[in-house]
Parts: sequence; structure tokens; C-alpha cells
Amino acid sequence: MLNIEPHAEGVVIAVKVSAGASRDRILGEYAGALKLSVSAAPERGKANKAVCALIAKTLGIPKSAVSVISGETSRDKKLLVRGLDDASVARRRLLPPADSPRRVNQNPTA
Repeated sequence: MLNIEPHAEGVVIAVKVSAGASRDRILGEYAGALKLSVSAAPERGKANKAVCALIAKTLGIPKSAVSVISGETSRDKKLLVRGLDDASVARRRLLPPADSPRRVNQNPTA
């Protein structure tokens, strides 16, 4: 299950990022986090900006409403999405359909 937590300003979403990919896209869920790939290089905050832009575009909100609150130099990050107060809305909008070939639903312990 995707780890989305309530926050006073919105919701916090756990993400796992692969930077330097061929394109920006949401791959699905992986170990409770939203797995993404971004084409930006992981240098000087470029990948973080690309992650925030991808989430904002997917949710149809301004880029300024998404920020990295932890894990700025790590693949594992937590994003604050301002203006969303219902975690189930974020889940429905962020994850591809269950039968989609894009969906990654792996259990890293199996």
C-alpha cells in the first residue's frame, strides 16, 4: 500500500526516485513508496525539481504546491503536497490502474 500521511498543510508522500532516466514517469508502487523516474540528473537539485514538477502535473496542481521535506540527496524522499487533505484522492490520481503494464507492485522482501 502506498504510504501517504496527513499533514497540517496537505499530505506527505513517500517516493523512490530513479534520476537520469530516459523520461519522466510514475512507475507505480514499490515498498510503500511511489516509484518514479525522471530524466534530470541528480545534481544541484535538478532531479528534485523534476520530481516536484511530475507530481504537480499528475495531480493538476501548481509546482509550488509540492516540495521535498526529507531526502534531498537520497533516492528515498518525502514530498509535501499542499492543498490535498485526502490521502485516498492522492492514491487514485497517482497510481496507474492495477492492470497497467506501467504498474510496479513489487515486494522487495519476497
